[in-house]
Amino acid sequence: MQTWFECKVKYVKVDQDGRERKVSEAYLVDAVSFTDAEARMIEQMQQLVRGGEFYIDNIKKSNVIEIFPHEDGEYWFKAKIGIVTIDEKAGKEKKINNYFLVAADDFKQALLRLEEDLSYILVPIQISAMNLSPIVDVFPYFKDEVNEPLPPHLKRIEPEEPAVEQPVVNEGFEDEPEVEGHE
Repeated sequence: MQTWFECKVKYVKVDQDGRERKVSEAYLVDAVSFTDAEARMIEQMQQLVRGGEFYIDNIKKSNVIEIFPHEDGEYWFKAKIGIVTIDEKAGKEKKINNYFLVAADDFKQALLRLEEDLSYILVPIQISAMNLSPIVDVFPYFKDEVNEPLPPHLKRIEPEEPAVEQPVVNEGFEDEPEVEGHE
């Protein structure tokens, strides 16, 4: 299961008109701990800020359980979804709220994409709220394990090739009757 952390980063950004201004932007990063979130955020910001100074102002666990990225989505919309389940002990319906993030260009597109992306859920759901999120970008945890460099003290284990099965030849078993005419 993914754990998302919301990181606020402050740095000097150059606007389209060439002016510099201080900004505080929120990013969502998938990480296993606060330390991992900070390390991954520093790595990402070093690529984005290009030599400029930045600092991570705040890191907190996010209540987002799943993201739905789309290539052409300019903004991130955060949706509160109520999933209706049955409490078997009490025999009553129970509503559990979950939060999702969907990339879209506007509110209407976000709503349509969210309904399409949540079509895999078989129980009844209710979209309780949807807002434009302050999240600027999302960094999921994708590792390239095949091309990732190993530390010098480790050696990559290559998968073994499956053994080629040889046909079984029955030679001289006493229980097996010999067939005449075949040598």
